[in-house]
Amino acid sequence: MLREMEYSIKILGGGNEVGRAGIEVSNSNESVILDYGVNFNQKDEPNFPLQEVPSKVSGFVVSHAHLDHVGALPIYQISSTKPIYGTGISKYITELMLKDFIKLSGPKVPYEWVEVKKSMDNFKTFNYKEEIEIGSFSVTTSSAGHIPGSAITVVKTEKGDVAYTGDINVAMAKLVKPAELDIMRKSKVIITEATYGKFNHPARKNVEDEFYTSVIETLEGGGTILVPAFSLSRSQEILSVLAERNIPYPVYYDGLARTIMEIMIDNSQYINDKEALRKAYEEFTYVRGWEDRRKAYKSNGVIVASAGMLKGGPAVYYFKKLSDNSKNAIFLVSYQAENTPGRKLLELGKFDESSPLLKARLQMFDFSSHAGKNQLLDIVKTSECLEKIVVVHASPDNAQAFSDYVKEKLGVEVLVPENGQEIKI
Repeated sequence: MLREMEYSIKILGGGNEVGRAGIEVSNSNESVILDYGVNFNQKDEPNFPLQEVPSKVSGFVVSHAHLDHVGALPIYQISSTKPIYGTGISKYITELMLKDFIKLSGPKVPYEWVEVKKSMDNFKTFNYKEEIEIGSFSVTTSSAGHIPGSAITVVKTEKGDVAYTGDINVAMAKLVKPAELDIMRKSKVIITEATYGKFNHPARKNVEDEFYTSVIETLEGGGTILVPAFSLSRSQEILSVLAERNIPYPVYYDGLARTIMEIMIDNSQYINDKEALRKAYEEFTYVRGWEDRRKAYKSNGVIVASAGMLKGGPAVYYFKKLSDNSKNAIFLVSYQAENTPGRKLLELGKFDESSPLLKARLQMFDFSSHAGKNQLLDIVKTSECLEKIVVVHASPDNAQAFSDYVKEKLGVEVLVPENGQEIKI
């Protein structure tokens, strides 16, 4: 008598933490890994996911190109060769992010340029809704609405469909339309992020209106505005908002944002408002060096610069030049993790404990590319045959709060696993 195939989900990373995403879906013989990223400890050292025996892994599926979802992929190319699957735009941006990661954290990274190149040589692209075969697994995807090219992944098993949201959003943004959820209708298990499992976001249109009004107020008062923003997606989103509204003041942008914007324009099938993005590219000023930086901070204009949490990059230079003048403004538009300068600004009103109090105007705008609490509930309710929810990519308090909320509203089994935990399907 043939033994029935057993299927399981193992959390390699992202259990009770944000980032370091890694979800392994296995049967008795092989597995497919969904995302394989890094996060960072308080010393800014990278943390990598748990590892599976390479011989068991048939391949990887990338939900999107943020480093916390792709930063560990080359590890499996050191002693073996594994296919990696993702959208076309995710491939190009993944290469850029991995190279930048090595440049910034090289000695702390367990792979080198050769493994990054091997990863890209083994990166196979797919279109949304296309069925792909990875070993004995059949996988389909649709847009996750998080950043251009982001994907919801559904793995078909003999026990039923397993859906992985990756990072997901259902707001109408400049760069991306809301997630396409129909793909999850037949999923028995949904593995969902809950980055904002305790919170709801304000309507995106209201956030854009408030942001633009605040920008104009500051500029009309003769000030200069620094918008620290992640190079991947948030910078382009902010620049598109300003371009769409025909801002009558100069706008500068600095860092990797230019290269990523060019990739987005070349892969415009993934972009919602193509015209606004192209207008930003053609009309706003890219900072090419120190002379441009000096010109930018002395202008009566807007500067969009990385890094989004003020942990480094050109944003720190601009901050030091602008922070001591009450006419100027620092507008935060990205998530501010604990112990980062951006979080300290919000909590203490200064860059760090030894810095003077900030004199410039400080304001936070919720441009989040993650779904909020009620939206996450609506996302998992898409399934018509839901039996189990697995909550990942969330701090312990957000994960538990969302778990309790879903149990109360839907009455289904909800798990908040630790890294290393295995869940039977």
